[in-house]
Amino acid sequence: MAAGDKGHLADPQTTPLSELDVSDPRRFELDCWQPLFERLRRESPVHFQAESPAGAFWSITRFEDIVAVEKDTETFSSEPTIAIIDPPDERRAPSFITMDQPQHDIQRRAVQPVVAPKNLLEFEALIRKRTGEALDSLPEGETFDWVELVSRNLTTQMLATLFDFPWDLREKLSEWSDAITSDERMTAGTGLSREERLLVIQEFLGIFTQLWHERKGDDQESFDLIRLLQRDPNTANMVDDPLNYAGNLMLLIVGGNDTTRNSMSGGVLFLNEYPEQFEKVRSDRRLIPSMVSEIIRFQTPLPHMRRTVTRDTQFKGHTMKKGDKVVLWYCSANRDATVITNPDTFLVDRDSVRNHASFGFGIHRCMGNRLAEMQLRIVWEEALDRFKHITLMGPPTRICNNFVRGYSHMPVQVTRI
Repeated sequence: MAAGDKGHLADPQTTPLSELDVSDPRRFELDCWQPLFERLRRESPVHFQAESPAGAFWSITRFEDIVAVEKDTETFSSEPTIAIIDPPDERRAPSFITMDQPQHDIQRRAVQPVVAPKNLLEFEALIRKRTGEALDSLPEGETFDWVELVSRNLTTQMLATLFDFPWDLREKLSEWSDAITSDERMTAGTGLSREERLLVIQEFLGIFTQLWHERKGDDQESFDLIRLLQRDPNTANMVDDPLNYAGNLMLLIVGGNDTTRNSMSGGVLFLNEYPEQFEKVRSDRRLIPSMVSEIIRFQTPLPHMRRTVTRDTQFKGHTMKKGDKVVLWYCSANRDATVITNPDTFLVDRDSVRNHASFGFGIHRCMGNRLAEMQLRIVWEEALDRFKHITLMGPPTRICNNFVRGYSHMPVQVTRI
């Protein structure tokens, strides 16, 4: 079955639900996932799939049901992983997002200061400077890749700052992020094998272990993520638990890179698909923060999160067994018309625009959501100061992945003011 071959995808409206693989990543690559999830919300909002490349799992597709699962952390655990696939036991790399209370809060609390309001204020000037430089360097009248020159460029710089990572090696961070989320079981066989991903993990763990030991006890006032872990007594020796250290590094790298990067690219696509919305923002810059939230909803950078049932339970009339996988489809929740009016339309002035599922709910709500929103806001503030048009010159190339909804290439031309 070739990746990207739409002809081999079953019709989501006429095929019996029992014969459909809800997790097929090719639907995200081809951007044809919406009808399947609309049908699930309507006919089978709590849906059991007995077989898939990731094994059996339940799909939760309605907004309010996802909120209910996320709030019941005693029944629906984040351990051992938040992805649909299971890691091999010997390679399980726990992080605070794959932990329940109280361990979750203990480890998350150590790095939370990086996005404290004071630090966000300090980041803003730096982000604006870098964004301006990146946008000023774009060629006018020539087609270029927005993903490479803007989205990947800016998020990689920000990630290097958050880790105080060697500047000349910063491209490694985006490479590692791509590798971490490209397990072949989530990419219709197009991603990396377990062995290849293990080599990537060994590479970044080796570099980050060296950085840990170089910084230990240096007494710098920097608020980078490594020093924050070192300062907190609960995580001060995390380097001695390599799998836990690697798990948190993977979480912070992916969280700081993939989600913001793909929303930066998604915004260009949506404003080309809905040019009247671009004109609204151009005529009223006060709509930019609202537009940013709408971009994040419409993009839904992480289509799913997974929980594991801790005890036999009843949920919405269905019997779930201890150990069952429960997949929360954020992408579906963000198109749920019972909660979001006219959800399949991109509206920059939407009421209650921050009421979306992209950042999750409860204790696992995205730690860096305000930083991501700030990065996107600044990109559009600076872009609107410089460009009359940001024109998509051809269809974007989407990645084949059911955990990250993203783009590998987006051909664009800009017209300066």
